[in-house]
Parts: sequence; C-alpha cells; structure tokens
Amino acid sequence: MAESHALRRSRRNRVLAGVCGGFSEFFGINVFWFRLAFLILFIPGGLPGVIPYTVLWLVIPKEK
Repeated sequence: MAESHALRRSRRNRVLAGVCGGFSEFFGINVFWFRLAFLILFIPGGLPGVIPYTVLWLVIPKEK
C-alpha cells in the first residue's frame, strides 16, 4: 500500500524553491513536466508564471 505524503517543497529536487520538486514527489510524476509547465507560463510576459510560483512558494511548507 502506498504511503500518503503531504505536499511539501522539496529539499532534494530543487532549482529555486523546490515547488516543482514538491509537486513531483506528491503526484509521482517526473519533475520535468512541472518545470516545463512553469516555463511555458513564464513565456508570455512572465507574470502568468511568476505569480502562481511565488504564491505556491509562500503557501507550501518546506520539507522537514
């Protein structure tokens, strides 16, 4: 049976704040896809990617 994990920012799999790494560990999907999604959101002027990433950075707690 799979162990349930809370959503946390990753300390091991991080580039900036560990948001994408945390999503990767939580959902069990390769971190590449989350980073690609945020990269695509950054392209049209930056704000569509910067705002959600910053909010997630502030809301999701660090991994212990």
